[in-house]
Parts: sequence; structure tokens; C-alpha cells
Amino acid sequence: MKLFVNDLTVMDFSYLCPKRGMVGESWIVDIVLDGGLNEESMVQDFGIVKKQLKKLIDEYVDHKLVVPAEYEGVHIQHDQTEGRVRVDFTYSNKAEDANIESIHLLCPPEAYAFVYDTSVNMHSVRAYLKDVIKTHLPENVHSIDIDLRTEVIDSPYYHYTHGLKKHDGNCQRIAHGHRSKVIVHENGKRSTHREAYWAKRWEDIYIGTEEDLVDADTLMLVSLDSQDAVSSKISNQRHYCFAYEASQGRFEMAIPKSACEIVKYDSTVECLAQYMLEELTLKAADLNSGTATEFEVRAFEGVGKGAMVSSRG
Repeated sequence: MKLFVNDLTVMDFSYLCPKRGMVGESWIVDIVLDGGLNEESMVQDFGIVKKQLKKLIDEYVDHKLVVPAEYEGVHIQHDQTEGRVRVDFTYSNKAEDANIESIHLLCPPEAYAFVYDTSVNMHSVRAYLKDVIKTHLPENVHSIDIDLRTEVIDSPYYHYTHGLKKHDGNCQRIAHGHRSKVIVHENGKRSTHREAYWAKRWEDIYIGTEEDLVDADTLMLVSLDSQDAVSSKISNQRHYCFAYEASQGRFEMAIPKSACEIVKYDSTVECLAQYMLEELTLKAADLNSGTATEFEVRAFEGVGKGAMVSSRG
């Protein structure tokens, strides 16, 4: 007998890609349990399945940075004494294959998920989740099948990564992300070219908060291992460097400037919607010689949720 649950949850996370760098993603999770009937004539109670399996998925992937541990361009160093993990990652810039870029992080171990494959994709993440979940299944359940899929979006969208240091939960992790669409109305009409503008501008972007910027020389990443060939590539000229303390610990990251946009706000979806509105208003004013244009922006944070703001307030 098979029990299925569609739309069990949405995993919002980021991953490291050899071609794209740091990529924000949102995957919808469907599951199928194969097993015999228990004493209640069920494979498993739907309420228990939804609660327990969602909890496991949230714990092991959601709001984390997923790292391909067997990729040749990644170096992982566990510091058991300080309770943190350092990740150094090199990749080829998609715009110029000869240009090698690097990303560096020093975070609490909870900020990462390590997939033992050369790349992060639906196949490798599915295998990782199946290994995690199968040890928690009741005796009457023989196997689990996991289907991962993206939201079908028929309009422009982007992949972004961020961290929210003021958040009490897992959003405080410096590198987690979303695959998100944006809907823009200009003077009451849908503006697909405005949406396409943001999709291009924020393609595989890290959105950093200005107040979290630090000098490269202040990073523990640099001081921990100054002789490391990879760490020596961290520089103020090439990277934006971020660091902050949150309830889960200290988070540090150095990421290429070409992969970032710096905003004065926190990078909550509410603030990002406001930021897009302000940028669109300024751009329209420049083109229209000061003539007022009314915008409404609906910024999504992953699947089915987000914030909206308009010129009307």
C-alpha cells in the first residue's frame, strides 16, 4: 500500500554551483510512503506524516546553504573547538569562463547541509533526504519516495540569497535563499518588461545589507589561516565581506562583488518590495522628466508568499 502527500512543504535554501556560484532556490516536496497497514489500518496517520517529515526536511535542508562536498573546488574545514565550519568554494564565472571566482564562509554547522556529490541538484538532494528520513520511519513503512519540483512560473523570476541577522529563527543564517517571481503594475497595468528587468538584475544574486559590510582584514576567515591559498584571494577589491552576530552564532562571508547587490535596508521581503518600488519610481522619473508614475510591486519570497507595496501607500 502506498500513501502519498503532495505539497508537503517548500524548501527555501541556497546552494553552491560550479557555474553559477551561490544560487537561491525553492523546491516543493511531494512524498510517497510504501508499507503495510498498521494496527489502525493505516500506513501512517496523515497528521503524523506531515508533522514529522516536514520537521526533518526543515532541519536538514530548509534555510541552509547546501554544499556539494565532493566537488573538487570546495574545501571544508570543521573547527570542533569553536563550533563552526569554514567553506571555501571556487567556480567559473558564467559570463567569462576563464574568470575564476571564490566564495568563503565561516558559520555555525547548522547553517550548512553537505551533499556527498559533485553537484547539488534534485537527484543528489533527493538521495540525501532519503538517507536522512529512512532512519526515522516506523517499522511498517518499507520505503519512501521523494519528488522535488519547482513552482511553475509563467512570468519573470530570479534566484536570490540573503541573511537576516535580526531574525530569531533560521532566517538569520547568512546564506539561504529563494526562487521568486515579481509582479509589477505600472499605472494600473501589468508591466512584464519591468518584471524582466528585476529578473535580470537579480539573477543568482546575493542581497546584502549595507550595515553588515566589514573590511576583509577583520574577518576571522582571513586571520584563521593566512597561509591558505584560497583564503589569500579574499580582498576588498574583489569581494564584499559581511559579518554579524546572531542568536545561532557568528556568521561571516566573502562573496564576489559581481554577484551582489547592496541595499540600505534589511533584506526582508517587505524591505525588498519597498526597495524595488523606490528604484522603479526613480527610474521612471528620470525617463519621464519628473512626470509621476504609479507602481505596485508584489515581491515573492519563494512559493506563494511575499509582500506588496504601491505608490499609493
